[in-house]
Amino acid sequence: MALTSPNFYNFYKFFMNNILRLIRPQQWLKNVFVLLPMFFGGSLLDAGDILASLLTFVAYSFVASSVYCFNDINDLEADRRHPVKRHRPIASGALSVRTAWLLMALMLVLAAITTALIGDRHAMKVGGVLAFYYVMNLAYCARLKQYAIVDVCIVAFGFVLRVLAGGFATDVVLSKWLVLMTFLLTLFLSFAKRRDDVVRMNETGEPPRKNTIRYNLTFINQAITVTAAVTLVCYIMYTVSPEVTARFHSDMLYLTSVFVLLGLLRYMQITVVDKKSGDPTKMMLSDRFTQLVVAAWALTFVVLIYVV
Repeated sequence: MALTSPNFYNFYKFFMNNILRLIRPQQWLKNVFVLLPMFFGGSLLDAGDILASLLTFVAYSFVASSVYCFNDINDLEADRRHPVKRHRPIASGALSVRTAWLLMALMLVLAAITTALIGDRHAMKVGGVLAFYYVMNLAYCARLKQYAIVDVCIVAFGFVLRVLAGGFATDVVLSKWLVLMTFLLTLFLSFAKRRDDVVRMNETGEPPRKNTIRYNLTFINQAITVTAAVTLVCYIMYTVSPEVTARFHSDMLYLTSVFVLLGLLRYMQITVVDKKSGDPTKMMLSDRFTQLVVAAWALTFVVLIYVV
């Protein structure tokens, strides 16, 4: 087959499209959590911290893509029986399992190279967090995701690790309220995502996951309400804590709580009313109201920290 022939081009395009679907670059949006320490630490204008944070973001993205490859390999048979997941590259036969293993290894190598670029002292700490995250998520994909509550807690803890990695990369001392807030917010999002599974199980009679039978709408709705409320309280405690007001020389950060409340309420509306909480990343990329709330929150925070 000539390299310039239409058949080769079509094959190359098909192959690359399926590779992108396997490593899921759209999910890299989750890794912006590694930028939070730089943002909340007041070092948004520090070139060194910006570079370290971006390298950590890229390294985390490669590690996450490696985990996605392993997940699809491990779930091959289950995905083939799923009405939506059967179209994934491996389950549909578009990519071979061998290709997925090679891509999984390649992503891990790229993550190691990117981490090494952060710098000796910081690279060791960030690399340690990435290694722990990687092992934890392989265990999650292989077994732990089958246990209700344990599954959502591991997902939420994964975001805490992202924040820790960002803190190590920039030498920012993390507020205990920021760590708790990260865990609670992502726990809220994880419960909302599980609600989508429960709704689908109630409609089809078949659980999308093995542990879905250990959830029901009553429990999920209460869990969402509790975690949303505690997340908001935790955020308010963060904004009025003495260490934060002293660091930013402002006692007006609590005003940004309005946007956090609006964001939580909007996501609950999407979850309960629209029943579209299956993919938080997709929702963030498509819901204009949420995007405006996040932008307004970020702009207000930037003004209070860096301008006022």
